[in-house]
Amino acid sequence: MSITPPQVHSQIPTRLFDTAPSVDEAIRTRMSVRSFKPDAVPRTVLSEILELAGRAPSGTNAQPWKVYVLQGNPLKELVTKVCAAHDALRADPSLAAQYSEPYDYYPSHWVSPYIDRRRENGWGLYGLLGIGKGEKDKMHAQAQRNYRFFDAPVGMMFTVDRVMGRGSLLDYGTFMQNLMLAARARGLHTCPQAAWNSFGSIVLPHIGANEQEMMVCGMSLGYANPDEVVNTFYTPRVSVDSYTTWLE
Repeated sequence: MSITPPQVHSQIPTRLFDTAPSVDEAIRTRMSVRSFKPDAVPRTVLSEILELAGRAPSGTNAQPWKVYVLQGNPLKELVTKVCAAHDALRADPSLAAQYSEPYDYYPSHWVSPYIDRRRENGWGLYGLLGIGKGEKDKMHAQAQRNYRFFDAPVGMMFTVDRVMGRGSLLDYGTFMQNLMLAARARGLHTCPQAAWNSFGSIVLPHIGANEQEMMVCGMSLGYANPDEVVNTFYTPRVSVDSYTTWLE
């Protein structure tokens, strides 16, 4: 089955890589960036972003988020460890039992319309990068870009105490959205990544998380590289009427 990649270029807002001057612009220009410049992000800026993110709502104000910020050698060392595990897993799929996800991020059985959107997204990205169906080496290399934080100078890992309920993942979504929009307001970009979850057995000890913490996801953060074609992949959204029921 051939899938036509989405028309990514024509949908890109102007000033996509500039500082977003309003909340609306921050929302419109937020995207999953997959190539970053090496430019460092000052700790003061990161602290401001995290403080704003912490204003997110949460049930009974429990504020269940825990954030680990990786830069420099700690980031490089984690990249080395997880990329090696990713390569080993490809060479020996039986190792998959060592790398289970802590919760079901995706459904066990995909149905329409979600599977259609997933395919459009996946083949749209691969088509843009010139990766054809069945080119497993290229697919593996592109998947591993996740574990290199897409060359971002800042990696973040998010955990939650296992004692918390599933509602805390809803709270976490509001926290992360705040974080990503605050980053846009400062000319930064992000890429939230559930791909890290499978390697929690490597990530959690590396960041010093305790046994009661569960991986939620990772995130790359930095200044987007506007010259990379992968950063023209600005995904479409369905119309309001397709997901809204008006009761009047």
